Amino acid sequence: MRPHPFLAAAAALILVSALAGADAPASDAPAADLPSTTVSCAGLTEITSTDTETTAIFHDQVLAVGNGITLACDYLKVIASRIGDKTATIGKYGKFKYLLATGNVKITQEDRIATGGRAEVYPDEDRIVMTENPVVQIESEHYTATGPRMILYRGQRRAVIEGTPTQRSTILLPAIKDLGYPDEKNPTPSPTGPAKIEPQFQGQPVK
Repeated sequence: MRPHPFLAAAAALILVSALAGADAPASDAPAADLPSTTVSCAGLTEITSTDTETTAIFHDQVLAVGNGITLACDYLKVIASRIGDKTATIGKYGKFKYLLATGNVKITQEDRIATGGRAEVYPDEDRIVMTENPVVQIESEHYTATGPRMILYRGQRRAVIEGTPTQRSTILLPAIKDLGYPDEKNPTPSPTGPAKIEPQFQGQPVK
């Protein structure tokens, strides 16, 4: 059975195209036409660099905003390639390589919302793994998907929800119209109420 497009849409909102830079060129340089991503937090921010990578970790009430997508969580770790001066204390970000969000994760794009305890983004593999009670919703279409583990594939209109005997996967779909026959034993009452029957006498109503 072909997966419903709403699951593919959910995949798009997990920062693959925006925060993770999946559409960036093959080089480590960031795509010039993508808007910048802003990350803020109420706690500690740690940034470390090697010759090839820069890692940033954000703590407490983390909020990332970029390209129409908002990500809120308690902890955010971002790993990106490092470009520019390798002797600089803080390396310049290139292409995103990995993103981990944990703790009250909520990702919003228009009316699409994904929540859960943990979300991992793998840009080079075009996939996102959500665990710890993930829920994906599209409010305008009344779709909800839940399961212990979700793998969302960008650009494939494909999602895998892994259920277990103790933790079942569930998809809530819109109501299906009743295609059965009306119940003749219980006909639907007339909207104007029951018809008035007047007694007849020699063909004329009784006054």
